[in-house]
Formats: sequence, C-alpha cells, structure tokens
Amino acid sequence: MRYPRSVYRVFDRMLAKKRGGRSWPTSFADRLTHPVPDSRAVRKLITEGGMRPDLSQVDRIPVHPATDRLPPADAGEVVATWVGHASFVLQIGGLVVLTDPVWSRRIPGVRPRFTPPGLRWEALPPVDAVVISHNHFDHLDAPTIRRLPRRVLMLVPGGLGWWFRRLGFTAVVELDWWESARLGAVEFQFVPVHHWSRRTLFDGCQSLWGGWMLEADAGPAARAGAGPVDPATGVGAGPTPGAGPLRVFFAGDSAYGPYFAEIGRRHGPIDLALMPVGAYLPRWFMKPLHMSPPEAVRACGDLGARRMATMHWGTFALSAEAPLAPLEQARQAWQASGRAAEDLWDLAVGESRTLHRAVTTPAAG
Repeated sequence: MRYPRSVYRVFDRMLAKKRGGRSWPTSFADRLTHPVPDSRAVRKLITEGGMRPDLSQVDRIPVHPATDRLPPADAGEVVATWVGHASFVLQIGGLVVLTDPVWSRRIPGVRPRFTPPGLRWEALPPVDAVVISHNHFDHLDAPTIRRLPRRVLMLVPGGLGWWFRRLGFTAVVELDWWESARLGAVEFQFVPVHHWSRRTLFDGCQSLWGGWMLEADAGPAARAGAGPVDPATGVGAGPTPGAGPLRVFFAGDSAYGPYFAEIGRRHGPIDLALMPVGAYLPRWFMKPLHMSPPEAVRACGDLGARRMATMHWGTFALSAEAPLAPLEQARQAWQASGRAAEDLWDLAVGESRTLHRAVTTPAAG
C-alpha cells in the first residue's frame, strides 16, 4: 500500500529507532542565517515581474555538442560534466556521483528548461551515489529520482530520508552538518550553507539544507577502496592512507555568508568548487537566498578553492536577470580577482573537464 506523503513521514519518524536510525527535529528553522522572504515580499516580486526575465539571449547559452560517452577518469583525476543547473556527473575516486540530478524538461512553477540536459539519461554510466543539497524542486526532481536504481546510495540532508525511502530506495543516509559518510575511496561530508528548505506550503524548514565536500584519496590505497558505507548508520571505513585527497566542493544553493570561510578552514585547500552564480535578481528579494556572481567568486576565495565551476544558470527562468548575465558577470568578477583564467571552469551545458592531481595551494582571496 502506498501511503500519502504526510502519513508516510509520520510512520517513518515512528520507525526510526526500530531501524537503528535517528529521530530528526520537526523543524530546522533555528539553522536559518537569513530571514526567508514572507508572503508580502513574494506578492511584490510577482507584481513587479521579478520572475519574468528578458529571454532574448536564450539561443546564445553555450551548449556543448551532444555526446553519448563521458571522458574516462584515471586514478588521481576528477572529471566533472555539467548536465545543467546544479546537476553534475562527477567521476571521482572510482565512483560516479550525481549532484542534485534534474533531467526533467520542466519543474513545478516555472517555464520549461532553456537547454536540454547535457547528457542523455541513457548515456549515464552506472551511478554509485547521489548527493542532494535540499528539497527545492530545481534540486530535488521526483521524475528523475524515480529513474534511478533503488540500490543507489542516496546521501541526503537530515529530515529528508523519508522521501527517498517512500520511493523504495534501500541505501539512504541522512546527515547533519559536518557529518560524513564514506563509499569506497570517497568521503562525503555534509556542510552548512546559507539557504532554507520548502517543498509545499506546509513544510518550511522541516528538512535540512547544505553543500557537500567530496574527498577522494589519490593514492594506491584509495584505488583499492575502503569498503561501502552502512546505509543504516552512515558509518563506513576510516580514512585511507595514501596521497593527499582530491577535494571537490558542491555548494547546492546558498546566499553569501561566513560558512564558506569555516568550510575553508576545515577542508582547504580545495581543488574545485561548484558554485551557483544565477537566480540573483532582484537583489532586494534574492540576496538572503542566492549569491550574485561576484559573491560566488568571493566565496570561492573564502573556501580556499583554486578553481570554480559555474552552475545554477542557463537552465530555468528563476529570477529577473538575463540568461547570459550570470556567466558574463562571473567572468568579469573572476578576472577582477586576479585569478588565472584557466581556473574558471565556465562550462557549456554538456561540457566535461578533467581535474588532474597536482600540488594544490590556496587561491588568493
């Protein structure tokens, strides 16, 4: 029998201890660092046309020629392929990892996507793990999630595991901020960002939100693997000896704030940061929710990240800026920061780029 979501969530909480899991708070509103715009602000946004950008640039969004094959990732390499919005295929530490996968043509509340997914679903290699940043529709897409094998490891924010268990997923790990799980040679840590969660009118901040740090040991021991994570507890084998890890940060969605510096203190230097640069206008509404491109570059410096890949633009009409503005402003801010041009990964939709293992030093802030 398939229970309604609200009923299933109650049952899931009741059975948490019996499963050997944990009981999560009913609200994470105490984790908010910025006030969420209220209904009055939303009405003003709609009245002023804040969700209706000029779409004359849509045909100029860069799209990589279609391919059905991803470039291979050798030992000590990471290959990042931008599918669109916040969806990447990451080949890291011998695993294939999806970030906030959205392959659907449209999501609730907005017009269909500007650009098709950068990789056909049928061309995906077997997926080992999925990381979810939060439950907004442009990051958690039910039709896409339903296409995944139910044995795939789902790494999700605290309070959101019930949603995946209801769909039949058997390896679901919920994490709080600064908690980690390991699969093979890759350690996944859920880290705080400045955002919020809501999927309906009645579930604001009832699940957590955050970004993900992925660390893969590049040494020979890592290639042998460190054993899978226990999906019931999130506990896996400890760190693997070998060369220093390759570090990739996935921000999900975030406003600018001090968490980036804290992540940098704990995890820097970071080899690659996947940073949102779109959905930032009008600033009076979006500033507590989304970074602007210059703020994303600044956050990259706070992280101690050498390279930045742009995301969260060129896919859905979520705000007032022109479709190409996030890319153009990110390039300008990156150049103004004095960083090397080749360290800005301004990927086209469907483009892949390979991170080769090298001695990494923190980038200038």
